[in-house]
Amino acid sequence: MNNPHRNRFFGGEVDWFTVLLWLLLCIIGWFNIHAAVFDPEHPGLFSMETNYGKQSIYIFSAMLLAVVILIVDAKFYSSFSPILYAITILLLITVLIVGRNVGGNQAWIPIGSFRLQPSEFAKLATCLLLARFLSAHSTKSPNLKTLVAGAAIIALPVVLVLLQPDTGSALAFFALVFVFYREGYISGPWMLFGALAIMLFVLTLAFNQWAVIAGVALVVGLAIYYFRKKRKIITSLVALFVIATAYVLCVEFVYENILQSHQRNRIDVLLGKIDDPRGEGYNLNQSMIAIGSGQFWGKGYLQGTQTKYNFVPEQSTDFIFCTVGEEWGFVGSMVVIGIYLTLLLRIVNIAERQRTPFARIYAYGVASILFFHFAINIGMTIGIVPIIGIPLPFISYGGSSLWSFTILLFIMLKFDANKKGIA
Repeated sequence: MNNPHRNRFFGGEVDWFTVLLWLLLCIIGWFNIHAAVFDPEHPGLFSMETNYGKQSIYIFSAMLLAVVILIVDAKFYSSFSPILYAITILLLITVLIVGRNVGGNQAWIPIGSFRLQPSEFAKLATCLLLARFLSAHSTKSPNLKTLVAGAAIIALPVVLVLLQPDTGSALAFFALVFVFYREGYISGPWMLFGALAIMLFVLTLAFNQWAVIAGVALVVGLAIYYFRKKRKIITSLVALFVIATAYVLCVEFVYENILQSHQRNRIDVLLGKIDDPRGEGYNLNQSMIAIGSGQFWGKGYLQGTQTKYNFVPEQSTDFIFCTVGEEWGFVGSMVVIGIYLTLLLRIVNIAERQRTPFARIYAYGVASILFFHFAINIGMTIGIVPIIGIPLPFISYGGSSLWSFTILLFIMLKFDANKKGIA
């Protein structure tokens, strides 16, 4: 029997297990940032002269943000979503004008010694507004008009982020396709077509485009032979071949004219088309050496040589998982991955128990964004996806990413604690 007096301060029953998982990841990140940029002259975890000292402030402030989020009425987040979305759009425009260029991306607004990255908060704002919009149409059958309007909500920040240009952050928004799938706007076959399109894209880059077209022709030809007595299926297969051929021919254009040169080089390194361990392949090569050198148990805390001597660039941010792999080994890496997977499964479980479409849709948005960052960040450090430069949630160094992911998660926990009265 539920206690009617439980957690009155937060307006409901907070899922403390999810809070514990969040806190564990923050602490793991803090200690690994300490290891990644350890300074013997400032060894303390709270030294403000170092990134790990600054991260302690970010974590403490994230805790305060979490408490405030749980105190505020849940209806506020739904009502405020259009305003928050508008603010983040304005910030994304502002960063194009006054932003600081770091690593080729004009993605940060300098505020004293702190740098604000609007694209991180844009993911939060987009999830909220998308949830509000789709929930307003939840009583109707899913239709193309609503799908297009929902996609437009995502497309606007994507275009602005691409102008920075920050391809990695822009791609993270596309993870919200899982929200449309869950709500019935995109069917299973369309998701399959999307997966096939990605596969064709990769195959076209890895091999000659005419060889890929020939392979598609062979598969379609065999299918036509199998269904030779069914004209409708044969017509569909021919149409599919024409579309696939046009798509493959367009891949080369996109690759040469839309992707930047360093992005093309990273893909070529990943696909094994070029071997450049001292140039474009340096980050990936050093990352894999660091993770592999940890072997089963790891070298021990502050004992990583790749980490200690700064062989891996951006090791406290995009490549923080290298520190985990080198110092904690396979066992430690599996523990961290296990915590992430447990968190993601927990979020999906929370999403499915929501009583309102708004809370459910938002929770699936949270799961989609976190899953994309988790899978792509770890994937790029071990060489199974191209390096696109996105942080590992709650672990990578940085105030913007930690705060935005914390707000993203705790708004969901507030909805779950409330479980009623959310528009």
